[in-house]
Amino acid sequence: MSKLKRILVRARRQVFSEMVGNNPSIFQGEGYDFIELREYMPGDDIRHIDWNITAKMQKPFIKIFREERELNVVLVSILNGSVHFGSKVFKQETIAEIAALLSFSTLKNGDLLSSYIFTNEMNYHSKPSKKLHQVQKNVEEILNFDALGKKVDFNFIVNTLFTRLKRKSLILMVGDFFEVPDLKLLAKKHEVVAFIVRDILEEKPPQMGFSSLVDPESGAVLEGDFNASSVNAYAKKVLEHDLKLYENLRKNQIRFTKIYTHSVASVELRRLFEGR
Repeated sequence: MSKLKRILVRARRQVFSEMVGNNPSIFQGEGYDFIELREYMPGDDIRHIDWNITAKMQKPFIKIFREERELNVVLVSILNGSVHFGSKVFKQETIAEIAALLSFSTLKNGDLLSSYIFTNEMNYHSKPSKKLHQVQKNVEEILNFDALGKKVDFNFIVNTLFTRLKRKSLILMVGDFFEVPDLKLLAKKHEVVAFIVRDILEEKPPQMGFSSLVDPESGAVLEGDFNASSVNAYAKKVLEHDLKLYENLRKNQIRFTKIYTHSVASVELRRLFEGR
């Protein structure tokens, strides 16, 4: 079985067979407009309780929503050179798997899906669609994309999406986020969710002694003694970067999760969208 087919079969099974019962989609709760508050009645969804009003009134109140006809979901894969790395599975393949899961869940929910691939330019775009065959095309484009030597320009990505997306959308951005992007402009107009894809070895590398490393984005060669001191210093810098990244995302009210190449992507997605 090819890598593409394996990803599609697994993702489709997880979305259409395993994500069942009271949770028909990982996007449940998205695509709703707030209308008013009313007093809680038995059977209401407790997730819609407004706790601030409840505390003031000393009895439970819930938010009432009007369901939109459909949600406009925009999948953005960021495939700069650094995704061409993985101890067992390349980050690029994990991004493809996440894209498949998000795409199938979007279509299962009856929403419109469009897909982009960005580096420092727009490399691929599919028009909004509800057709299942579009998922295969989008995932295939991600898997086959030559990311080596490609750089990322988040300003270009933000400006391009802000200009192109006229309707309020749910923007799902998938990449390794080794730069801290300014997504404030997008977050004001749309709902943005960030999926940070990493390999455990790039956060906590082993001691390798004297080695030569090649930067898959710039092609530069770094030679040195990767002993305990240098490895620990590197890991500390990654942690500092990520704390700054998280602070930036929270400041702009952007939900996010980190998904490692060795983890089960569907489980991490469910945790995020169910608010666990």
